[in-house]
Amino acid sequence: MNLHALRLFYSVAETGSVTQAAKQLNISQPAVTSQIKKLEREIDCTLFVPKGRGILLTQSGAELAKQAKRLFSLEKEIELYVEQLREGSIGKLRIAATFLPANYLLPRWLSRYKKLYPGTDVEISTINYQKAIDQLVNYEADIGFIGGITEFSPLLKGELLFEDDMLFVVNQNHKFASQHVALEEIVKEPFIFREEGSFSRKKLISLCNLHNAGKPNMGVQINGLNETIRTVMEGYGVTFVSALEVNEYIARGDIAKVHVDKAVIKNPISLCVRTEDHLSPSALNFIQMIDSTDEC
Repeated sequence: MNLHALRLFYSVAETGSVTQAAKQLNISQPAVTSQIKKLEREIDCTLFVPKGRGILLTQSGAELAKQAKRLFSLEKEIELYVEQLREGSIGKLRIAATFLPANYLLPRWLSRYKKLYPGTDVEISTINYQKAIDQLVNYEADIGFIGGITEFSPLLKGELLFEDDMLFVVNQNHKFASQHVALEEIVKEPFIFREEGSFSRKKLISLCNLHNAGKPNMGVQINGLNETIRTVMEGYGVTFVSALEVNEYIARGDIAKVHVDKAVIKNPISLCVRTEDHLSPSALNFIQMIDSTDEC
């Protein structure tokens, strides 16, 4: 069916006049009449009959006008939907994130983003850095926030967003609480180590090796952050963590920082996207929102 002719027919049906429809559509009356005649021949139905100086819809014409109204109303809805997709005000945003940004940065960003774009569905996967990279490479995520590394596959490009300080923390009643201590001294204390392969564990060992401070005294290994902090709060050992993970505990006086000479270690957090990819409007809006604020 010729949709252009159907649109002209519908305009005539709505206005009740070829003259008014032609004026509304900014085309000539003969062009409107010609297209409607072609439509009648195409569908083998008479759509209008003369009535005085005007025209009257036939029963077939009235039924077709109802369906045309549905069609062109849907067309407007689709146009609006496409415009919203283009603007990123609707759609879906998939984020892959490692533990630190997922727990300490994304909640604030997500809250702000959803207030700006309530129609966009957001899905966040909190996973280790290798799985986050895999999701990006395999088009299972649109953007990634990855902590602990700054070098990525050639398939990805990373932008450093933030560098978080790594801290030694102890119970508030520990002898080293809020004190300045040599690295060689603190490594003699029993440490709560995180799991093999964790950023904090690798950086602690590298720091000790760099300064020939000796091997840290591993008192216990705990895989979870919350469990690690709770153990320190209960009075056991020292742990080496990212500041974002413990700032609120330090502020409340639950645990205390130890000022360790030579211990200047940063935990980088990067925004990652595919190198040769065109970002979706939703992803671009999220990134622009982050760039527009100085907060991390």
